[in-house]
Amino acid sequence: CSGVCGCCWALRPRYKRLVDNIFPEDPEDGLVKANMEKLTFFALSAPGKLDRIAAYLSERLTRELNRHRYGYVCIALEAMEQLLLACHCQSINLLVESFLSTLRLLLEADKPHLHVLATSSFVKFANIEEDTPSYHRSYDFFVSRFSEMCHSEHDDPDIRNKIRVSGIRGLQGVFRKTVDDELQVNIWEPRHMDQIVPALLVNLQRHMHTSSESPAEHTEVCFRELLGRAAYGHITNAIRPVLMHLDSHGLWEGRSFAVRCFQIIMFSVQSQHSHLVIQQLLGHLDANSRSPASVRAGIVEVLSETAVIEATGSVGPTVLEVFNTLLRQLRQSVDYQLTGYYDNTGENRTSSAEEKTLQDAVIKTIGSFANTLPVYQRSEVMLFIMGKIPVLVCLRFEGSTMIQVMLLKSLLQVSERYDSTNLLTALPSSFLEPLLSFTLMEDPQIRLLVLSILTSLIDRRHNAARLSAASVTFDMSLLELKQDRCSRQDSLFIRKHAQHLYRHVYLACREESSGRSHYQSLFTLLAVVSLELANEEVVVDLIRLVLALQELALSNQECLSVFNRCGVHAVCAAFLSLLSRLGPPPPLHRHVAQVSTDGRNIINTLPVCVCVCVCVRLPEGELKVDESCLFDQSEICEALTGSSYSTYTEHLNTPYTPQLTDEDRLSKRKSIGDVISLQMDMDPHCCPKPQTEQITFETLKNTIEDRGSVEEEERRKRMQVVEKFQTAPFEEIAAHCGSRASLLQSKLDQVFDLITRPPPSPSGLSLPRSTPLYEMKFPDLCVY
Repeated sequence: CSGVCGCCWALRPRYKRLVDNIFPEDPEDGLVKANMEKLTFFALSAPGKLDRIAAYLSERLTRELNRHRYGYVCIALEAMEQLLLACHCQSINLLVESFLSTLRLLLEADKPHLHVLATSSFVKFANIEEDTPSYHRSYDFFVSRFSEMCHSEHDDPDIRNKIRVSGIRGLQGVFRKTVDDELQVNIWEPRHMDQIVPALLVNLQRHMHTSSESPAEHTEVCFRELLGRAAYGHITNAIRPVLMHLDSHGLWEGRSFAVRCFQIIMFSVQSQHSHLVIQQLLGHLDANSRSPASVRAGIVEVLSETAVIEATGSVGPTVLEVFNTLLRQLRQSVDYQLTGYYDNTGENRTSSAEEKTLQDAVIKTIGSFANTLPVYQRSEVMLFIMGKIPVLVCLRFEGSTMIQVMLLKSLLQVSERYDSTNLLTALPSSFLEPLLSFTLMEDPQIRLLVLSILTSLIDRRHNAARLSAASVTFDMSLLELKQDRCSRQDSLFIRKHAQHLYRHVYLACREESSGRSHYQSLFTLLAVVSLELANEEVVVDLIRLVLALQELALSNQECLSVFNRCGVHAVCAAFLSLLSRLGPPPPLHRHVAQVSTDGRNIINTLPVCVCVCVCVRLPEGELKVDESCLFDQSEICEALTGSSYSTYTEHLNTPYTPQLTDEDRLSKRKSIGDVISLQMDMDPHCCPKPQTEQITFETLKNTIEDRGSVEEEERRKRMQVVEKFQTAPFEEIAAHCGSRASLLQSKLDQVFDLITRPPPSPSGLSLPRSTPLYEMKFPDLCVY
């Protein structure tokens, strides 16, 4: 029967005749629209025939494809597209399988124009919203084929671009068809993402300037759409191939593409999921801890840029873990810089310049992350970093000072962006005391960093930058300093920590290794304190501190160079010149101005411009300062008399002397024995030194042996007690425990007797013993 139907066209099934009628004699005439309308009407009238119609169309297309009659191939594919668009019902699944098999056939052909044609049809199909799901449909082939098209290396650039753009559009169609339908294939599985993401990144990386459209533009749109549709559980699968692609192609070292790629990611993912991207990058940074410094620096720079993009919430719930990872990388970089190798095998060399580049990138990233945090979390971060800084007594390796410098630089990055209205919360004792202790360190860079950190935290009105131009003679109106009345919280802060702060300023001025930048920083710190926290008492205390610094510079007991003494004099002159203009009465300003003028007129014995980094010829030999160049305590007291400062001028009569504490012993490079003996020598009221035995190796050996004999005696007594309880009769053990219980009871009775005993009478007569409260009997009505 089938043979008869094949020979006689009139006896063929109606759907085949309708399908045959849509093909014109000349393929250039295109689809016969009238016959196509008849076929569409028939398909809608008899939905059960859809599968046969689709199968026959697919058969005709295959036949024409094998005969290389590509015009009829296009007509057959167009007819299938129109049927798909017309059949929005449950029977559309009857069409889809034949349609997808036809597209597979075209995509497997070796003609680029057929690939483009099949992709265009698939995109149209992907835009159709189906009413019923399909449980058995698979898109694995299309994911693989479209990804392969994205890697096309056709010789003709225009054709290569068209194929790549078609592959990108095809992948975009797969997203739209599957990503929102949980019953479809899971496009977020690693096996799919490992094909899709690299295919997109290859095209995103290339900018082809040809006559046709660039694949990079379509890739960015597609990549953004993919990431925008990613849910919480899909972020990891989407980001992991990105990291692998950047690793395999060495794109971290260039940094520009990696930064651009993650900028797209951060702007595309949902804001509540952006912290997952940060966590992926941090984990990848840890995984590459033994990679070249350029790779690690590239990852860190990407982290810095991503933190800037997401102003809030990018760090997520593990705030301290982010900083812990970055600080760990900082420590590892210092180790690699010292050893010259970035692995344990000693085969892969690294240079100090590369590691310093990485360290600068890590410090910058710490500042970027801190800038995204609220104020209260920045305080926690500063405390966290402070806890990571090793103290001098704990240092055991060469890079300890380098680690201290790196961590203090990180702390400076956080503090520069810290803006708090309450210094009690910004500088708690748990943070301020260890920070100030670093002002006594031997390394001058550490001391300079600490002064900068203190200034940035106290300077809430940003006056420090304006003060860099200040000297002994300056115009206050040009500086445009901002000053406000000291608040109650600030008064509490300065009252609590003033002496501690003054003491470290004084001790910092005694350091022989201080340079121009140190004296500039000391002046700026004092100036910021006077601008932010000044009241009458604080101003008088600051003047008292300046007078003590002046005596320090004149003292012959201090081993200070001429430069150091000039620097201290310059700090005193510049600061008092500024302080006298901020509120104290005019007589004080006149005295300060007179001293400064005399100091400049007497050759160059007082180079007051040291604090503003102007090179001045230092005097040869010892520094001799005329008394007219010094600030006089009696004249300052007289200048403050009759003003609101006169209440506290009595403080000036007592010279400022900082108290030495254990902190000095721990922070300086002297040994504990040296510091103790030094303190005893400095104390004039100290008793004559007792004759102490000199500690030698034999003394230590005997002490250890004596301790061993004591431990042996204690062990022997414990064994006797154990043996007694194991071998003695029960009656003997019970009697022993009973005697101890009776002894305890007698002691308790004595204590209770002392508690309840009445106080002695003034007349000397003993009062009757009162009944203890626990022995009194109360009426029933008084008992609740």
